[in-house]
Amino acid sequence: MSGRFVTVEGIEGAGKTSCLAFLRSRLEAAGKRVVQTREPGGTPLGEEVRGLLLGHRAEGMSDDAELLLVFAARAEHVARVIRPALAAGDWVLCDRFTDATYAYQGGGRGVDVERIALLEHLVQGSLRPDLTLVLDVPAEVGLARAGARSAPDRFESERAAFHAAVREAYLRIAAREPQRVRVIDAAQPIVAVQARLAQAIDGFLTRAG
Repeated sequence: MSGRFVTVEGIEGAGKTSCLAFLRSRLEAAGKRVVQTREPGGTPLGEEVRGLLLGHRAEGMSDDAELLLVFAARAEHVARVIRPALAAGDWVLCDRFTDATYAYQGGGRGVDVERIALLEHLVQGSLRPDLTLVLDVPAEVGLARAGARSAPDRFESERAAFHAAVREAYLRIAAREPQRVRVIDAAQPIVAVQARLAQAIDGFLTRAG
């Protein structure tokens, strides 16, 4: 693989959409071909699974069903979009990836991380992001932002304690993998957030060549 794989993570309301647009423009200005995608989703099958995962008609879904649906969508995404793009030399910019599974299903739902790791190996092999940017906001701030944006989806409807646990899981990942994961304080004004993003992505561009 000659491309680079960059992921953006964070709880609901962290501001991923605007930050992804900023990062894409920064990469393209540096001459990189960018494939922007998202999880769950990224393929026709993945988008259908996304509807099941986020929609309210699947209220009461078991934790195992949720976990397997996430990885079913990811398997298609990796095979159809991510690996081909990286092999072509493109930079893949993805709105969430497997760190989200460790955070939401592991931290939020309490699923055993060893089970997640088993599926991660099965679906991805050695594929991991080269750089992950975690947009960090307190759960109450993120939920207030998300609530002002649109009607809550199935995950946004979870209690504040769930989102606090997801946030803590993200911070544990960042502490465990400081070479790959950068935490960005996304509670700051957007200008300050973009300055931190620029610093992170420009430094990575320099290292990646």
